[in-house]
Parts: sequence; C-alpha cells; structure tokens
Amino acid sequence: MIRVNVLLLVAVVMSALYLVHIQYESRRLFVELEKAALQMRKLEMDSESALAEKRAQATPMRVDKLAKEKLQMQPATPAITQYVALRDSAAAPAPAKP
Repeated sequence: MIRVNVLLLVAVVMSALYLVHIQYESRRLFVELEKAALQMRKLEMDSESALAEKRAQATPMRVDKLAKEKLQMQPATPAITQYVALRDSAAAPAPAKP
C-alpha cells in the first residue's frame, strides 16, 4: 500500500510541476503575442504614413513645379515644336489597302 501511495504522490508532484511549466510557457507566449501585435500596429501606422507622404509627393502640381524648377522643362508650344518631314516619297510607308 505504501508503494502505491508513494507512486501516486510522485505522480501528483510531477503533474503539478508540469502544470506550473505549462502555465509559465503560456504566459511567456502570451507576452510574445502581445509584443508582436504591438509591432504590427506600429508597422501599419508607419505604412499608412509612408503612403500618405507618397501621395503628397506625387501630386500633379508638385511634379509640374519640380519639372519647371529643377529640370528646367517647359510646356510644349508651337514656337518650340520641331516637325520632321520625309525627304523621299519612297521612304514613306505605303497606304494600307482595304
């Protein structure tokens, strides 16, 4: 009878230690999960702010301003447009037949 009691006592102590270990692991994993969720929220906020900044940088007015100021570009007008004419009629492609 004492052997059975000792065996049961050992089993109870082992299961108690296992339960403590499982609870510790559960808490540790929960903390890691919360850290990951916090990091995910931070990355989402960074992504949203980067997209907003990208949209602000790509407005047509800003692109036009940069083209004029930094690249010295001008709008195309008939005064600065150069037309290329064909010199030889043989070089011109034949019209398509219906």
